[in-house]
Amino acid sequence: MRYIEDLKNLFKETFGEEIESTDNIRADGSSRAIIRIKSAKRSVVGVFGPDKKENRAFVEFSKHFFSKKLPVPEIYAYDEKKQIYLESDLGDKTLFDFIKENRKNDVFPRELVDKYKAALKWLSIFQTEGIKEFNPEWCYPRKEFDEQSMMWDLNYFKYYFLKLGNIPFDEQKLEDDYRKFIEFAKTAPRDFFLYRDFQSRNIMVKNDGLFFIDYQGGRKGFLAYDVASLLYDAKADIPPEVRKELLDYYIGLEPIKRAISKEDFLKYYYFFVFVRLMQAMGAYGLRGFYERKPHFLTSVPYVIKNLEWLLSNVELEIKLPELTKVFKRITTSSYLRQFADKKLGLNLRIYSFSYKDGFPKDTQGHNGGFVFDLRCLPNPGRNPAYAELTGRDKAVFDFLDKSEEVSRFYKNCKELVKQAADNYVSRNFTELYVAFGCTGGRHRSVYMAERLYRDFSDLKDVKATVKHTALEKLNI
Repeated sequence: MRYIEDLKNLFKETFGEEIESTDNIRADGSSRAIIRIKSAKRSVVGVFGPDKKENRAFVEFSKHFFSKKLPVPEIYAYDEKKQIYLESDLGDKTLFDFIKENRKNDVFPRELVDKYKAALKWLSIFQTEGIKEFNPEWCYPRKEFDEQSMMWDLNYFKYYFLKLGNIPFDEQKLEDDYRKFIEFAKTAPRDFFLYRDFQSRNIMVKNDGLFFIDYQGGRKGFLAYDVASLLYDAKADIPPEVRKELLDYYIGLEPIKRAISKEDFLKYYYFFVFVRLMQAMGAYGLRGFYERKPHFLTSVPYVIKNLEWLLSNVELEIKLPELTKVFKRITTSSYLRQFADKKLGLNLRIYSFSYKDGFPKDTQGHNGGFVFDLRCLPNPGRNPAYAELTGRDKAVFDFLDKSEEVSRFYKNCKELVKQAADNYVSRNFTELYVAFGCTGGRHRSVYMAERLYRDFSDLKDVKATVKHTALEKLNI
């Protein structure tokens, strides 16, 4: 190919050295061609980019950041006419590769947390110092992440993911929600550098340090988008408790504290989490459904897992009814979950409750799972010896254990839950809701919930949790 010869010639002109070897480097979803060029003295990376404006953005950004001593590749040579340039060779190991090497049995070890904190610390400097003396004329295709940019991302999601992924929606109602979404999000301050694709595959690990690439889509924008890009990076699959630790760390960094209050940052944060996830889903749909590159679709079940957590734990400041329905339809799609390249594991959420208060709401939005009514079983609460105890106490446990009626009921419940759990694990559904209710939510329901938790807590691919809503209300 012509660009290979052009890159070889540019190398010789720049360094005056004979080339010993060239190797292709995979560019993931990019249309760029990237090769490694080696001489006896050095190794550099040569790039051919079919988009001249994108090339110019990357080259100018790199020069700007390098001058500010940020860890980016140095640009050795650039031939704008031939659409080629030479840059530092930062090796082959990305932060994503580092995750795969160091993460065992889905445990997120401290060395990974430390790497992410280092990445966030550098991000805070890119965002606040990198914007100084920054020329917005370099940006492509937009100078800032404005209303138009957001609408492009949302429509990218609609046409390449929702339509091609067979997710139904009301076009006008979705457009109405888009407008409300953007009207709120665009009020966030945009006087920062927005990296645009700040995720684990664009962070290189070399000599134990971090280096950053692929910021050619950068522009002015709000801080939260890049944080969301890193912490909700699909296949990185960061556990929620680690995401919280990393988010708190980022907000506490000095450059960020000087730039914005915690309250003002969090006011907008989850809006940008959602817009980033929608942009990512649009990209997976374009590459996977439209361009027929199936490996991109393996990220989709991880995004669904993130959506489930968000639907359960985040309430946005404005109501977006159609968009929320769309997200719930995505999370309940068996078709979309089939693309996973591994088992994601099942979160089995077990509750006890009192019928006086009503059964716990299914915050995941699946409207599925089980609610078992235990009021037909013997009630230890009628015995004064057990009235002030709970189903966690040995005396109550022993009382119910001795009942053949209770044992038969529990066995049937367990078999139903086990059948559902096995099916959900095989289909990569990650959430199952089980609730046990009795009159007061103190004895029978607690006993059953604890017993099911005990029997399921050691199963492979199942993470069981138990919550006693009536006891919590009584502070027991």
